[in-house]
Amino acid sequence: MSSKALELRRVNVMRYITPLREGGSLPALADADDGFKYVIKFRGAGHGSKALIADLIGGEIARFLGFNVPEIVFAELDEAFGRTEGDEEIQDLLKGSQGLNLGLHFLSGAINYDPVVTEIDPETASKIVWLDAYLTNIDRTFRNTNMLSWHKELWLIDHGASLYFHHSWTNWEKTAKTPFAFIKDHVLLPQAAKLKEADNEFKKKLTPEVLQHIVNLIPEDWLLWEGADESPEEIREVYFNFLKIRLTHSEIFTKQAQDARESLI
Repeated sequence: MSSKALELRRVNVMRYITPLREGGSLPALADADDGFKYVIKFRGAGHGSKALIADLIGGEIARFLGFNVPEIVFAELDEAFGRTEGDEEIQDLLKGSQGLNLGLHFLSGAINYDPVVTEIDPETASKIVWLDAYLTNIDRTFRNTNMLSWHKELWLIDHGASLYFHHSWTNWEKTAKTPFAFIKDHVLLPQAAKLKEADNEFKKKLTPEVLQHIVNLIPEDWLLWEGADESPEEIREVYFNFLKIRLTHSEIFTKQAQDARESLI
């Protein structure tokens, strides 16, 4: 695989349109200088750059595995952006987010996936459940599916709650080898009858080269953590090793998902 295949575009945010208050991180809809609208995730929000890193890694792994994911771009925010916003909380958020943020191409007209209305086939459901167990994504539940229906296709969004090991940096090697208990709450778990097949397929696709390319996309600026003893490159290496170790031991979280499903049906 060439690194060019996983390069991300960079855009400048030109116009703040409206805040999106569906999540706690207060993303916003904005126009960029390439003529497109983006959902901007801000580095100044609750979990800072770690949420952006999780969204970036999770989204690009999902895309590589064949899922529909809105294009992810790096979105540059200058100091004048959002100055007319009257909400004090949002003003503070924007001031703390100057520089490089994360943007997702806005899917105009998309609707939230409703599991009651649309049932997903077992193969697709199993692949999504496996992905979220691998990424330790706690946020694809009945309450918040983080999936969209757009042009009659399923799209995955918002992986910012993934890789939660980075909020408590200690024992990350042990965490990489643990099951993922929260998979019991996954919206697609009841349909996920082909988890072993998903494991076999994805374990072969996600080579160390692929994982390294994706981790290398993380801007160094996002890895300058306050109070961290590690350098940005050392932190980047931990992300790579976490993903590699977790993949090597994928049978652990795959079996956890299978067991959780059996308790439901």
